[in-house]
Amino acid sequence: MKPICFITARGGSRGVPRKNIKLLAGKPLISYTIEKALNSKLFSHVIVSTEDKEIASISKKYGAEIPFSRPKKLASNTASGIDVIIHGIKQLQFLGYDFDVIANLDCTAPFTKIKDIDSTLKLIKKRQCNAVYAVYKQHHNPYFNMVELDSHGFLKISKKLPSRPVRRQDAPLIYQLTGFHIFDVDKLLKYQNFFMPKILPYEISPETGLMIDTKLEFTIAELLIKNKLLPTA
Repeated sequence: MKPICFITARGGSRGVPRKNIKLLAGKPLISYTIEKALNSKLFSHVIVSTEDKEIASISKKYGAEIPFSRPKKLASNTASGIDVIIHGIKQLQFLGYDFDVIANLDCTAPFTKIKDIDSTLKLIKKRQCNAVYAVYKQHHNPYFNMVELDSHGFLKISKKLPSRPVRRQDAPLIYQLTGFHIFDVDKLLKYQNFFMPKILPYEISPETGLMIDTKLEFTIAELLIKNKLLPTA
């Protein structure tokens, strides 16, 4: 198995401007993911896909490779994440990179553990599945406490069961997708879809799965670091 790490980071984030290089405890957010991937010694290459010159410069400073510039059409608010990864795979193959597994590590998930990345790589090799996605158990549950609007604008439970559970614990188990996904390259090129037929979950802890997409989540992340509530690997 020949895995590489792939990190996507566009310049035009909307929720938090310049989010991917915003300082978190004194370091650019993207630096945490780059350093984690490099320190893991699991990858032959750590690649950043971006259209932004400042992000590219900072990524190189922390040790990532920027072998191509992402097209602006794939850095828009409507661009699909899978399209970005497939574009990256094809560019890397054209440039002669040799790999059969791609680990998409999200730079908004800086607390990913090296041991979890290692375990997901071992799992995709052992089970020969299409992909392995990191997940954690979610207490927000569409069968119990998540609602949406019906056609008349009134609230209804998102997913209805024949008999509504009395307790959240009795509802079907729900997982939250989080910040890293391990893909079999051939299968991803075949299906070109995030949800392929054979995807396995790998459960991680909620704190290591925290994805930083809002100002509130930046504050939470700062507090976790300040109070030393996170693992070191």
